[in-house]
Amino acid sequence: MNDQMNTPVSPQPASGGTEQTMAIVSLVAGVISLCGIVVPIIGVPLGIVGIVLGYFGRKDAAWKTYATVGMALSGAGILLSCVPIGLIAVMRLLGPKIGNTFSTISSSLP
Repeated sequence: MNDQMNTPVSPQPASGGTEQTMAIVSLVAGVISLCGIVVPIIGVPLGIVGIVLGYFGRKDAAWKTYATVGMALSGAGILLSCVPIGLIAVMRLLGPKIGNTFSTISSSLP
């Protein structure tokens, strides 16, 4: 009986080690991708990384909430990153037409 008490017990590996890391990285990438409204070139790739890692991080039940929040923040970061890109594209397309309209209006005034 004394031999059983003195035998070392190997620790069990924590379940979800990689899923835990993926959930945390997804959350961090989601928060950073929200800054994509200022720097759009960073927001879209980090948002994609956050969504992918969040998807794989949801396999661990204990970290499922973190992964889900990371995915939601990453999606919001992608959407917010697309706003400045869309505005720049619209201004590039409509800029000359708007300029011509104002010049026509100013030339028709007395």
